[in-house]
Amino acid sequence: MGDGFPFDIIFLGLVAVFLILQLRRVLGRRTGHEKPPPDIFSQTRADEEDDGGNVVQLPESEYKPVEDEDTFVDSSGDDAAGEEGPRQTDDDKTLPGVRDIQAVDGDFDADDFIQGASAAFEMIIEAFASADISTLRSLLSDDVYGDFTSAIRAREDSGETLENSLVGLKKAEILEAGLDGRVATLTVKFVSDQISVTRDAEGDVIGGDQEHIVQMVDIWTFSRTLRSRDPNWTLVETRSQN
Repeated sequence: MGDGFPFDIIFLGLVAVFLILQLRRVLGRRTGHEKPPPDIFSQTRADEEDDGGNVVQLPESEYKPVEDEDTFVDSSGDDAAGEEGPRQTDDDKTLPGVRDIQAVDGDFDADDFIQGASAAFEMIIEAFASADISTLRSLLSDDVYGDFTSAIRAREDSGETLENSLVGLKKAEILEAGLDGRVATLTVKFVSDQISVTRDAEGDVIGGDQEHIVQMVDIWTFSRTLRSRDPNWTLVETRSQN
């Protein structure tokens, strides 16, 4: 090639620029906000599992009204059920007991309560599995706290550990609501998917299956003294339908 203008190099450069622009038009550009691909395997496994298996079993307690117990925070926030979490239906909001509570506490809202109860449900499940006594103390009544700590001590005395994962909270709804004087009680049904494994002192699995998702149905009752300064609710009873 002589000393003339390098038209062949310019031509090749233009072709390369054209090809790059075409690829970007067809394939698009990554912006950093793309959604990750769906995990179809975990969803399929959860759909195929039955209701059997071993999961974390919380101690069951009988409900006893407590005038001055306050602790479970009635707040919304994120939870395992999704961005907005479980919500109440119109029928749930018009339960006679709910209307009685609203008549005394005009700020009470069933949706807000379910959001807070769902958050508390996840915290208590995790705290019981990890033996987080301080978190449990802030969420439970004296009687329920005693039952939970006794179960934790028995587990620790035998050298066992509990690994529990709340895969998802599928449903939360108010079953019953009542008002006795100034004390309000709300009973909530939680339907959740959980994975639970119990290990002995040597680390061997003695209960549960880390590959097995089990659906649990728990019935929990919360209580609060209305018109008190503290807006918190206390867990006063737990039972399971499993």
